[in-house]
Amino acid sequence: MSPAEGHSLLLDRGNLRRRKRVNRIVEICATVAALLAVAVLLIVVGSVLLKGIGAINLDFLTQSTPQFGATGGGIANAIVGSAIMVGLAALMAVPVGILVAIYTTEFAQQRIAHLVRFALDVLNGVPTVVTAIFVLGLIVLPQGHQSGFAVSVALGIIMLPIVARTAQEVLELVPGTLKEGALALGVTRWRTVIRVTLPTAAGGILTGALLAVARVAGETAPLIFLSSIFIQGQVITDPSQALPSIPFFIFQSSEAPSPEAHTQAWAAALILIAIVLALNIVARAFYGRARKRMGA
Repeated sequence: MSPAEGHSLLLDRGNLRRRKRVNRIVEICATVAALLAVAVLLIVVGSVLLKGIGAINLDFLTQSTPQFGATGGGIANAIVGSAIMVGLAALMAVPVGILVAIYTTEFAQQRIAHLVRFALDVLNGVPTVVTAIFVLGLIVLPQGHQSGFAVSVALGIIMLPIVARTAQEVLELVPGTLKEGALALGVTRWRTVIRVTLPTAAGGILTGALLAVARVAGETAPLIFLSSIFIQGQVITDPSQALPSIPFFIFQSSEAPSPEAHTQAWAAALILIAIVLALNIVARAFYGRARKRMGA
């Protein structure tokens, strides 16, 4: 071995040791960051669990919220109101989001598809309070009163980019050979989308819809602006009226002077966390099945 080759080998070994040290440092930093993220989640959930578990019972889940400032009661009306508003929002946002995803992945030109994706990303970054103010001027002020429907429109706007972008990613994972086989048999483009592409990606699309529902289930700004003046003490199912909701119950109870109301706010927060956690678990299950089905 010549002196030049030996010198080059020593340099390579030195660089290798340096790269290993840097790699180890980065790996440790990433691990610590991940553990911190998990620790924060555990601290938040643990705090809510300890402070709210004592107030959860059958009456809390089946009775309606009393007048503001009164003690006792439950969140039955808030649960029903939240379910109605989120359900209507899903009925509005999910079909539109899926159609947007189909258009951008199957029919649109590349430039138009990039423009639509950019618009969806921008819409996803708009603060929810801005969306609430927009719907306030669009629906509530012309009507002269708040309504659950206005909240559903705002939540649907928030859900739309999540559903559309998730559906786009899933549709792009569908193997091209499936589409090519259908087209080779003479099946039209739109029939291929309906009979081949959508059934293959159904699990992933459902995952995106559930994640969007989980995302908007705890939104508070649209509820304060668009559905905060409602009749207390009874279950309301008419979306043309203002509806109670779990997030607004938490906000209202946390502002009350009664310690019992604060405990109820923690209990409602615990129930909301449980709902969001359940939706995310179901979404992950569907996503895993969808990946296996598409061979990803």
